[in-house]
Amino acid sequence: MPRLSFDPARPYDLVLLGRAAIDFNPVDYFQTLAESTTFKKYLGGSPANIAVGLARLGKKCGFFCRVSDDRFGDYVVGEFEREGVDTSRIRRCEHGEKIGLTFTEILSRDESSILMYRNQIADLALEPRDIDEEYIGSAKALLISGTALAQSPSREAAFKAIVLAQRLGTPIVFDIDYRPYNWINTDEIAVYYARAAEAADVILGSREEYDLTESLLGLPGTDEATAAYWQGKNAKIVVIKHGKRGSTAYTGRESYSIKPFPVQALKSFGGGDGYASAFLFGLFEGWDIQDCLELGSASASLLVGAHGCSCFMPTLEEVRAYIAQCKATYGEMVARARRKEFV
Repeated sequence: MPRLSFDPARPYDLVLLGRAAIDFNPVDYFQTLAESTTFKKYLGGSPANIAVGLARLGKKCGFFCRVSDDRFGDYVVGEFEREGVDTSRIRRCEHGEKIGLTFTEILSRDESSILMYRNQIADLALEPRDIDEEYIGSAKALLISGTALAQSPSREAAFKAIVLAQRLGTPIVFDIDYRPYNWINTDEIAVYYARAAEAADVILGSREEYDLTESLLGLPGTDEATAAYWQGKNAKIVVIKHGKRGSTAYTGRESYSIKPFPVQALKSFGGGDGYASAFLFGLFEGWDIQDCLELGSASASLLVGAHGCSCFMPTLEEVRAYIAQCKATYGEMVARARRKEFV
């Protein structure tokens, strides 16, 4: 299987396409949304969090998105600029669409939920005319968030970006990023996820997210079958996450599995975005897969132990210090990736 490679001459490491939103996380912990009275505001949305995470790790990112033409739109753009993420392809909505709002409910250290407001939503107003060849050609890779496929015209904008990336030789990362809002039914989800996954060089998702597509394809729902199917299309790396049980990256006939690092969690969300940004950082650096997984797993643990997501994305020095601390306390193999070869 061909190895994944990136063009070092391209100025942007990653251009992302998907939602930028606002999270409101409760300050008065461990109460229901009905009982919570005070919230802290953060830049949110999975691809937005990943962009910030990579920027804090020293990578240059850009973003295709629509935001509301109001103060909340100002806030999102301002946060990206403050973090060093390029905003030249972020457009303002023209028909009154509003930024997505996410209210999180942290009931305990193990039980959290999210309530999203996504009617007439800004990020799904992204149009094909917002996607330009020059920007995609300036990136070492393009990330498509699965949420962007939920509705037109964002859906068509995402597939235009995929077609351009294929023509320009820009590797595609597909982050499945399933959210139930805005989708009509599971058949629709499976059809559009499958089309995006077939084009992707790297696929990131949970076991449950892969199952949304693979039930329609008639696959048995095992990790090995999942990896074999998508690698038979175009994927060089297939990452399958199992929450507290860890994750596995499949690369050709090898797989690497890693466990989460020990952490006292505050919430059960956000870890996947820390994982993705750190894992992709390792790929851009040319690291071995086990080192990419270790950094990703450590970053995920730090994120579930933090109050928010984007504002708490760690620097490389912070992740490495955390890994060293965990190994000093629990042993060198506390979460280390283990390699397995299969036919």
